[in-house]
Amino acid sequence: MSADVASPALPLAGRASGLVGSIIDSSTSLLDSLDHPVINFAMGSPAASAIPTAELARISAELFTQGRVDLYGYAASEGDPGLLDAIMALMAECDPEDRPDPEGIVVTAGGMQGLDIAAKLFIDPGSLVVVESPTYTNGSAVALSYQARLLEIGTDAEGMDIDALEREVDRLGETPRVIYTVPTFQNPSGTTMSVPRRLRLIELARRWGSVIIEDDPYGLLAFDGSGVPSLRRLSGRDPLVFTVRTFSKILAPGLRVGWVDCDPSLKQLIISAKQAMDTCTNYPMQKLVQGYLEAGLMADHLADLREQYRVRKEAMQQGLSRYFGGRASWTDPAGGFFEWVTFDDPTVDCSEMFRTGLDAGVAFIPGAAFSPSGRFTNSMRLCFASQTVENIDLGLSRLAA
Repeated sequence: MSADVASPALPLAGRASGLVGSIIDSSTSLLDSLDHPVINFAMGSPAASAIPTAELARISAELFTQGRVDLYGYAASEGDPGLLDAIMALMAECDPEDRPDPEGIVVTAGGMQGLDIAAKLFIDPGSLVVVESPTYTNGSAVALSYQARLLEIGTDAEGMDIDALEREVDRLGETPRVIYTVPTFQNPSGTTMSVPRRLRLIELARRWGSVIIEDDPYGLLAFDGSGVPSLRRLSGRDPLVFTVRTFSKILAPGLRVGWVDCDPSLKQLIISAKQAMDTCTNYPMQKLVQGYLEAGLMADHLADLREQYRVRKEAMQQGLSRYFGGRASWTDPAGGFFEWVTFDDPTVDCSEMFRTGLDAGVAFIPGAAFSPSGRFTNSMRLCFASQTVENIDLGLSRLAA
């Protein structure tokens, strides 16, 4: 066809219009395209110094110098048995009072695949899905890709406002199919849902027959080493609670290894979903994670992460007080990766600040990215986990300028 003849419109599926992508993930390509260094508060990634590269390299050398042909083959769709056993041991170590059923644990290609599988199982076109406001952009994007209708519910220092959730559902006269939440050290706000609210959320889900998708990447990163019981545990492992976890935040995101913890009745459906998606999670990376866990390294590693991130959070809060005191407020996370900053002046446009910030050598994610309806224009998410104390101060000074 000649260049001056118009091509016919491609017959896209109806769901294609709901593929909104991720501003967060797109920031990686954007920053790579810049010709000057940028202090990156945008991507929710572990610090380079927090990834145990020496230990992973040693385990990799042991694995890949043995001439094992099987490492380059297919794996069981539900996950390699050795890794599944290691995950069960990790969960028992981290919360001895929890008793997961091994038949409800399935390995995924990172937490995002777990969210996608959950949405595939529970969301029909037009399903009402509750999300926190603000919410994790990628989580809401998954729901939209399955043509969900989103209901945003505000948050405060105790997490999702459950009273507001109940009022909104009563007002609509329609119960949600799914309630999506990041209840522990939430992305983007850093806040944690209180135990009373968790119990009320479980009660409402049971009354409505709604599935709770519990996205829990940060639950093991409490700065003081304590932890709030997961929704899965508090519910008595109710089938209505589907929990998604990942090694991306506690080991390394490039491994793309995570797992779901759900009712065993869903296992075969999840296997079928994976077989229609990627057949199996990357087998060499599964064995690498298994080797790390079996070497008994995770407990000390988590303790080190908690201390590193506590120091960085405190440095960010000190910098925020120094440069933005009297002009903004921010959350006080007890773990995880993120600060949520809101300017007192509602006319501040953080999307515009993002563009000028890149020129000044600092990046963050504007608050509107965390709301499907574009709320929070005068807010922004800052990741303290990935930067040194020195860079945190320098980056904030650039934002202030």
